[in-house]
Amino acid sequence: MSDTAISYPAQVRKLHAVHSRVWSCNEWDPLVEVIVGNPRNARFPFPDQSTLIAEYAGRSIDEIPIGPFPESIIEEAEEDLSDLVSLFESLGVTVKRPATWEHEAEFSTPFWSTKGYYNYCPRDIILVVGDQIIETPNTIRGRFLETYSYHDILIEYLREGARWFSAPKPMLKDTLFDVDHKSPIPRNDEPVFDAANVIRLGTDLLYLISATGNEFGAHWLQTVLGPKFKVHLCRLDYYGSHIDTSVVALRPGLLLCNPERVQREMLPSAFKSWEVIYSPPMVGVDRFESAYLSRCIGSNWIDMNLFSISPELVVIDRDQLPLIKLLESKGLDVAPMKLRHARMMGGGYHCATLDVKRQGEMESYFD
Repeated sequence: MSDTAISYPAQVRKLHAVHSRVWSCNEWDPLVEVIVGNPRNARFPFPDQSTLIAEYAGRSIDEIPIGPFPESIIEEAEEDLSDLVSLFESLGVTVKRPATWEHEAEFSTPFWSTKGYYNYCPRDIILVVGDQIIETPNTIRGRFLETYSYHDILIEYLREGARWFSAPKPMLKDTLFDVDHKSPIPRNDEPVFDAANVIRLGTDLLYLISATGNEFGAHWLQTVLGPKFKVHLCRLDYYGSHIDTSVVALRPGLLLCNPERVQREMLPSAFKSWEVIYSPPMVGVDRFESAYLSRCIGSNWIDMNLFSISPELVVIDRDQLPLIKLLESKGLDVAPMKLRHARMMGGGYHCATLDVKRQGEMESYFD
């Protein structure tokens, strides 16, 4: 038996005994390493039943935009992300970027054919819990192979001590999306959810039931994480895609919530001792023309999608002065930045980043 045993590199054995290269337990501990998305070759998600439910519920398939994002939008998105990278690097944070991928290539399963989407939002497809990298069973068919553009990065993390798991690949048949467009939650035929349906609070995770996450997905996540962790289901006055324009965990004991979607009683009882503050209305939601808005993936709350560098410092849209004032009143410092096309591309600062290493320990923040 000893002759055929797998021999791991010495550095892997060592890092399994301590913290691996990947270590992120919550949304706020001091940032050490981060992946920032790549907008190159980004396309609108292919028009099919999965895209319709996840991003354009209430419309017809004929109304879903088709093809690549305009090159001017991609260039400006990259300029803005490059500024974010510069900020991180000035603070001593290590930054990784996914490879540029040819998203226009068609691929298929026995049940459907599609084209790729983008790798602008690493938050959507990869969930980091401690030293675990979890590829999630995403709802949109065009994201089926999206982690390929992160392959070299994930291989590097695996070699340096991370544990890498992939959820069961969903079949994503049309019947999964045979739902009411007023509450377009995929049927519980199989586990499906985007990583951005989840926010991490140490050993507790808050999971949004929505168009990009069904209850079966939460069940699968709980079985994988095991009894040390608790996955709390969350239902809001919102059935759109992800949780991070509705509930933002700023630090232990403090949540920022969306006043149009979240009432206190909708939050799990574990949050009873936490302070909940509500975002002011977003500034500048009227700055876009109707033709631009008709193609947008994100909602008018996308600029609430902030990212914590530490419990004391957050990156946020520089135009959101009322929200900045509210955060400062709670003792937070603000790094004002700009993602000009966050709404078009469906991703603010939290969406366009994936914190793979933070300082701190895996803790419980609830009684």
